[in-house]
Amino acid sequence: MSTIRDDDGQRGLLSTFQAADYLGVPRETLAVWRMRKTGPRYSKIGRHVKYRQADLDAWVESRTIPTGARS
Repeated sequence: MSTIRDDDGQRGLLSTFQAADYLGVPRETLAVWRMRKTGPRYSKIGRHVKYRQADLDAWVESRTIPTGARS
């Protein structure tokens, strides 16, 4: 996954559109996850929803299932 940077080249907050693109899911999926409280952490800034890339990465990592793991 590539790092999304703002105009100054710094890591910034991602919009819903950018977060959906980063995760490879439709924007509507993020809205459903927010409603169900099952998706990645997000921030509300006014009426805008923003995501931190680190939170998206942590959320993906928490759902990663190791292959070939033996019990």
